[in-house]
Amino acid sequence: MILIDADILAYRIGWSCNSEDESTAVRTLDGFIIDLLTLHLGADEEDSEYVLYLTGRGNFRKEYAVTAEYKANRKGKEKPVNVQALRDHMIAKWAAVVTKGEEADDAIAIAATKYGDKAIMVSLDKDFDQIEGWHYNFVKRSKYYVTKEEGLNFFYRQILMGDRIDNIIGIHGIGEKKSAKLLEDCKTEKDYYDKCVEMLGSEERVLENGRLLWLRRYEGQIWSFTSEE
Repeated sequence: MILIDADILAYRIGWSCNSEDESTAVRTLDGFIIDLLTLHLGADEEDSEYVLYLTGRGNFRKEYAVTAEYKANRKGKEKPVNVQALRDHMIAKWAAVVTKGEEADDAIAIAATKYGDKAIMVSLDKDFDQIEGWHYNFVKRSKYYVTKEEGLNFFYRQILMGDRIDNIIGIHGIGEKKSAKLLEDCKTEKDYYDKCVEMLGSEERVLENGRLLWLRRYEGQIWSFTSEE
């Protein structure tokens, strides 16, 4: 099952065709999707199982953002002129699924959890690296596998780092290398959790960042830490 982040496609193709008319942008999008399925992934456009996902209205994360408004830094930013037309086209021609109350990333993560190693997640979004399974970066043309432990490690590193793009506040000065160093001795999820509490200063801050960063594995899931010990 090929699970495609169509939000990325709408913006990437939209920006690349920002000076073109709508019909040119749509043709470019169709060509890219066909190439992605056939040339990149070796799939059959008509017979292979694939789903495109688009983010719709509402986002449960906004209820849990206390330190800073979720994605507030995106307000007023310019969008590609044809982005809505591209979204509409993917819904009409490619039967794209539009989420409600959650992001396309969540729907992809839920489907990836359901299908396991039979699925491959197609995106450029680093957030997917918290999910166990097959991944494909179509810019780097890179297919790679994330183990359960690698996904857990990445998720807790995200809690420390935050996410500037989504306006999730982490610890100033902690990036990829420092977060990896801080968590390198952690063996269990409780070790990860306790270290994040120590660094962020409270369980509330860890819970907030975790709920904002976690991609759902089943419908309605809200992340919380539960010790297995």
